[in-house]
Amino acid sequence: MGETTFLTPANTLYSLLAFIAYLVVIVCIGIFASKFSSSGLREYFIAGRKLNKIIVALSAVASGRSSWLLLGVTGMSYLMGVPAVWAVVGYIIVEMLLFLFYATRLRKFSSKYDCITLPDFFSERFQDKSGTLRIITTSVIIIFMVSYVSSQFIAGGKALSVSFNINPFLGVLITSGIVLTYTLLGGFLAVSITDLIQALFMLFALLILPIIAIYGRGGLCEITKELRHFNPNFLNSFSISVGTLLGFIGIGLGSPGNPHIIVRYISIKNPNDLRFSAVIGTIWNVLMAWGALFIGLAGRAYFPNQKGIPNSDPENIFPLLAQNLLHPLIYGIIIASIFAAIMSTADSQLLVAASSIIRDIYEKTIKKGKTIPQRKLVLYSKLCVLTIGAVSIVIGVFAKKIVFWLVLFAWAGLGASLGPTSILSIFWKGTTKAGVIAGFLTGTVTVILWHSIPPLKSTIYELIPAFLLSAIATIVVSLITTRPENVDKIYSGFE
Repeated sequence: MGETTFLTPANTLYSLLAFIAYLVVIVCIGIFASKFSSSGLREYFIAGRKLNKIIVALSAVASGRSSWLLLGVTGMSYLMGVPAVWAVVGYIIVEMLLFLFYATRLRKFSSKYDCITLPDFFSERFQDKSGTLRIITTSVIIIFMVSYVSSQFIAGGKALSVSFNINPFLGVLITSGIVLTYTLLGGFLAVSITDLIQALFMLFALLILPIIAIYGRGGLCEITKELRHFNPNFLNSFSISVGTLLGFIGIGLGSPGNPHIIVRYISIKNPNDLRFSAVIGTIWNVLMAWGALFIGLAGRAYFPNQKGIPNSDPENIFPLLAQNLLHPLIYGIIIASIFAAIMSTADSQLLVAASSIIRDIYEKTIKKGKTIPQRKLVLYSKLCVLTIGAVSIVIGVFAKKIVFWLVLFAWAGLGASLGPTSILSIFWKGTTKAGVIAGFLTGTVTVILWHSIPPLKSTIYELIPAFLLSAIATIVVSLITTRPENVDKIYSGFE
């Protein structure tokens, strides 16, 4: 991961106490939820479909944002200014629409056909007896989800390194250790409750820091003058290329294909409450996004020279600004908020990956037709979470990509392969199994190739072409292949 240029140590008693107190609360929640979550797969992976509308709303937005928002978007805002706003516009709009239309239909279908995972959904939607859809969907999820979890562990190591003057590798181990502890103990219930708390921490940090930073610099007008003097295009939202602008807006296309967001819709107790969740989730998304953007802008005013940031890495601007402006106690809470963003995503992704392996590969494919004790399945699920976590740590230690782009690659891979196929499966009766497989493969291959070929990668974010090609492949192949005979009966599950 490279060497880190450490700041003046911030690990005062106040900062450490605030940060440690947060971690203790999170682990205690895992212990509290362990009794309920250990009774079966439904309890461990979707909290028995008993979550209320507020927890679902805040858990969905918290798990979807990750360190990408607190470190990645603040860093992009520091680098390019106001144009970074386009990186948040797309997902805010798309996730609002998902809550309003997509989520309700998915929740009704998943309840009728007892779907716990996204591969479960595809298998039941197309009555796949061969297990082909389960295997392909699970493979796609594992390939990109491990990269995603790794990026969160990298972010945790980076945040601890800058904040408390420790070795980045030790930071990765601490981050992964805490996440694995409460995820193993409490499953999805613990993850969802902690996500609620973590969403509150994230909002607090993303509101308090920019307000203090702007006030301390003489107000918004003064900061605007400084930024305009630094670079006139810094405040022009359209000063970026069309390809970059479309790529940023297109980030939102990844939301319907990311299982750690979608599983929230499946877990709500009453599907009619999802419209209320849409309001809460959208407000939260807007507030957090604007906070991240203003932190980056204020950070450029305070540190106009990028060399003044540890490792000259703009993704360190958030903890650096907090360290310089806030009381040690508040600073400890701010660092906890960064961990909240990291943990609220990594925990969900670990569960999604493990659920796909245990539910879809082991229970529904390898042991198909056999009765397996639920507690035994939960034990295997916990071992799977631990294994995936270990692999993610190894990748995280040796990864050289920065958080923003590593997250975007994983986000694109999941969004392009699972997004168009799930949308069409839910809203178009004519979608077929062959069409979905074509969409999976087209989206996955396009993302990998586009990301690997510099001339293509430099034109537009790989999610955009991959999403479109995946949708086209799904539609075209569906039109020339046969639908199941009982498609009307199956499709009624969405009503």
